[in-house]
Amino acid sequence: MRIDKFLANTKIGSRKEVKTFLKKGRVSVNGEIIKKDKTQIDPLKDIISFDGEVIHYSQFEYYMLYKPEGYISATKDDSHHVVCELIPSIHELFPVGRLDIDTTGLLIMTNDGELGHLLTAPKKYIPKVYEVLADGIVNEEDQEVFKKGIPLKDFTTQSSDLRIIEVKENKTKCHVTIHEGKFHQVKRMFIYIEKPVLSLKRIQMGDVKLDSSLKKGEYRPLTPDEINSLYGKTML
Repeated sequence: MRIDKFLANTKIGSRKEVKTFLKKGRVSVNGEIIKKDKTQIDPLKDIISFDGEVIHYSQFEYYMLYKPEGYISATKDDSHHVVCELIPSIHELFPVGRLDIDTTGLLIMTNDGELGHLLTAPKKYIPKVYEVLADGIVNEEDQEVFKKGIPLKDFTTQSSDLRIIEVKENKTKCHVTIHEGKFHQVKRMFIYIEKPVLSLKRIQMGDVKLDSSLKKGEYRPLTPDEINSLYGKTML
């Protein structure tokens, strides 16, 4: 990896600022001053310092992203913006699971392939909570349908918790907890009860809740407790 890319992605400064830091001799690798921005380093083996302070490198990164509309849950795409554009990183991050292009909310981003696999493994059934604005008045009968499981075209859903939060102007805000995460699952479930989804936001995955201080497109690192809780859910 190039030293300038490493420094920029560890938030030392912008790519332009990093070049200046290098020229001024403020960066060293294994005790040797480095001034060329194209110098190749190995973050796992080399000791990189800035103004004498060692830059600590983590093999894995974990973030919660408040996914906005208009981005797809992928690493690359020729036709759309992808969520990986929103988080600069020295690692090749990927989204854990998928949210539709028009769905917003919590998306876990990491380069930890083991955790990503465990959280999306079909037999793990990690609970995911969505905030839904439905077109129509959701009632107790609908709640019972969700609880029993809905026979969709390709599978029958597990028992899902449907909580009514607010009813206003023939629209219902509710929270639904699912355990599978199939293609367009929540939207298809609400079509089944003839109250189509107007907007959809994921607010929780396992025990990790979307940080209320984040705005769309913003992100923050997961805390150690949040990371441990996700790993804990996969061990159940």
